[in-house]
Formats: sequence, C-alpha cells, structure tokens
Amino acid sequence: MSTRARSRSVALILASLVLSLAAACAGRDNDIPTGIREPDRFLFERGSEALNKKRWFTAREYFRRILDGYPQSQYREEAKLGVADSYLGEGTIESLLLAANEYREFLTFYPTSSRADYAQYKLGMVHFRQMRAPQRDQTETRNAVREFETFMERYPNSQYREEVAQKLREARDRLSMSEYQIGYFYYRQGWNPGAIQRFQSILKTDPGFTYRDAVYFHLAEALLKLKRDAEALPLYEKLLAEFEQSRYLEQARQRVTELRAAMERSGAQPPAADGQTSGTAGTTAQDTGASTSRPD
Repeated sequence: MSTRARSRSVALILASLVLSLAAACAGRDNDIPTGIREPDRFLFERGSEALNKKRWFTAREYFRRILDGYPQSQYREEAKLGVADSYLGEGTIESLLLAANEYREFLTFYPTSSRADYAQYKLGMVHFRQMRAPQRDQTETRNAVREFETFMERYPNSQYREEVAQKLREARDRLSMSEYQIGYFYYRQGWNPGAIQRFQSILKTDPGFTYRDAVYFHLAEALLKLKRDAEALPLYEKLLAEFEQSRYLEQARQRVTELRAAMERSGAQPPAADGQTSGTAGTTAQDTGASTSRPD
C-alpha cells in the first residue's frame, strides 16, 4: 500500500472512530418499542425523521441498526444512503471523507440500484462542497468534475440530471477561472505568449466557459500586441456574436472597425466574421448558473 493510500485509510478509520464516539455520547434514542411488527421500518422512519431535522448522529444510529441487524431488510439500500447523507449533512472535513466512502461503497454494492444515480450525484457533491477559490488548489474541483461527468455518462434519464449539469458547469467554470486568472496575470505582466497559451487552452478544453467573453477579449488583445491582427479579429467578432451583454462589447466593436479598415487600406483580405484562430475554439451556446467571480 502506498504512503498516500495508507494515510487516507488511517484518516478514514480515525474519522469514523471520532464520529462514532460522538454519536454514542449523543445518546441512544432509538430503542424499538415492544410489539412493533416491522422493526426495520420503524428504524428507517425514525432515521429519516432525524435526518430531516438535521440530527445527524441520531439518524446515523437508526440507519446503522438496520445495516447491522436486518440483512434481508428492504430498507438496507436507503439506510446505506441515509448514513452517507448524514455525513454529508454534517459537512466537516472528517465527515465528508466518510460520506465519500459510503457513497462509493453503495455504488460498489448496488451498481444496478434505482438509487445509484442519487449516490453518484451526491458523491460529486462531496467534492463540490470542498472546492476552493480559483486562485487556490483545484484538486477537489477536478474531482467534482470527474464524478459529475461520470453521472452524465451513466444516467442520461435521471431526475437529477439538470441539477448535476448545473453543478458541473459551476465546477468547470471554477477550473477555467483558475486558468484564466493565470493567463490574465501573464497578460498584465506583458508576457503575451504565456497569456495566449493559457487563454487558448481554456477555449479548447472548456468552450462553454461562462465568462469566455473575457477570454476572447484578452486573447485578442494579446495577439494584437504581437501584430497577429488576422488572428485577433475573429475573436473580437465572436465576442460580439455570442454575447448580448459584456463589459468588453464597446471595445470589441471599436477594434473590429479599426482592424477591418486597416486591412482594407492595406489590401489584405479580412478573415470571415466566424473565422477561428489557430488553436482556439468557441460555441454559440450560452451557459448559465456559474458561481465564480466576474473576471477583471
């Protein structure tokens, strides 16, 4: 076992012990009354009630009793998800680690369950909840993107598809914003080749980036500074074609007018309005729902 895997296992065990002890301290408020004909149903209903009231420890005890004592219960799948949901609801670093483990186990044990889509969705949300600001480490953002993309591939008819698509867009925006901020830093520092490389990478890997108007504009500006006017012009025009509202519209219109006039004076053939620069890509589809900060 690698050092990283060993550390993760130790952390998982320690976190489980800590939360189990806390649950025990919270009291065992789940004794089954005598005469109950379906004790597993009783436990599940009480666990669900506690979960809805955000009584995470209590809910987890009810669900754990189903898993530990009723191997043939029809509520086992939902109880497994209930345990995972209680950890996710708690929201601590330790509980999120345990939530991810519970959702993965569910997908391993019940891959054909009608609730597998829910488990995959929530597994993505575990990582989504841990995403950091664009200027910081993006490991959890990448993990969220991976799990949401897996959901979109496996569950095309899921009731959660719209929600997952929105969260996936937000996560991708976070990654692209991180890349954009690096490119914009290079642009401000005058290192245009580095800026161009970063901006082109965004348009290639994430053509639906919500704030790609800023990428179009600053990529075009960087190209312009390197006298690559013919590559810059289509980017300004794409900005005008794809965005009805943008802080860069007025400047882009001015640049288009100036560049086309200069090309006509020189006898050069202006590129088509929908032309592409080498190494860039775009889309006319508008994406919404992003939660990242507007670029400068």
